[in-house]
Amino acid sequence: MGALVARLRKYELRLRQAVQTQAPGARLSVFRGTGLEFADVRPYQYGDDVRLIDWNVSAKGHGTFTRTYREEREQQVVLLLDVSASQLLGAPGRRKLDVAREISGVLALVAARQQARLGLVATSDRLEVWLPPDKGLPAAYRLIRTLYALRPLSTRTHLATALRRTLGVLRRRSLVVLLSDLIDTDFERELRMLARTHELVVLHLLDEARERRLPNLGIVPVRDPETGRVTWRNTSGPTFHSQLAASHTQQQHLAQLCRRAGARLLTVPVGTDFLPVLVELLVGRGVGSARPPGPARS
Repeated sequence: MGALVARLRKYELRLRQAVQTQAPGARLSVFRGTGLEFADVRPYQYGDDVRLIDWNVSAKGHGTFTRTYREEREQQVVLLLDVSASQLLGAPGRRKLDVAREISGVLALVAARQQARLGLVATSDRLEVWLPPDKGLPAAYRLIRTLYALRPLSTRTHLATALRRTLGVLRRRSLVVLLSDLIDTDFERELRMLARTHELVVLHLLDEARERRLPNLGIVPVRDPETGRVTWRNTSGPTFHSQLAASHTQQQHLAQLCRRAGARLLTVPVGTDFLPVLVELLVGRGVGSARPPGPARS
């Protein structure tokens, strides 16, 4: 554990230096609240924004009431990690899951340094781990230990279930970081639901060498890591190459999907340095003015 934490700390130091270089002063606020949170209701006054009227309270017949908000100071960060078997694709030590663990560990240390509350949801087609948000270095170390000790009970993926479960356990507005290869279908509705009440960032883990560029090897066995099923594929045939070509359009589809849902999409190329992506993630937060959040449960 000591060597692992030391390695993650080196990443974290490089990340902080890179963030400070690109956006001086950003190091003080990358994991601080950037929006507004509900404070109270009070009687409506002339000039108040009518969009902030609380119609449920007003309907009780005691007058018209409006919601008030205060600046959000303490950020809550939740890492939503896909631990299905498709995440095991890649070279030893640089598989998608390995990279996702390293990214999660680095973000945990950054969050601990800034006293942000940090939680973890690890899912396959079931909830594998739920660590409620907590802050400080002990919480960060616990998350790192949990991630590296985790042995998923299921190999399958079901992103819609993962997103629904995350929405179900979060009781306050959070920054949710989804780390997944996004190899699944029919999860746009749940993505939109989560992004409606939380700030959602999607880190798409992509192994381009194995998913988009494959040499002509003739007929080879291909094993589905989630089902264990083995099929024989002709990597030199037109059908296989058309499928590879179709995979090149996946990123455009994912970008459109996330844009429609209101989520931010960043691609993490497995096998290369992921720090530039994290710099983009952290420096890009907080751009724009604060606004009242959606109807997240209190």
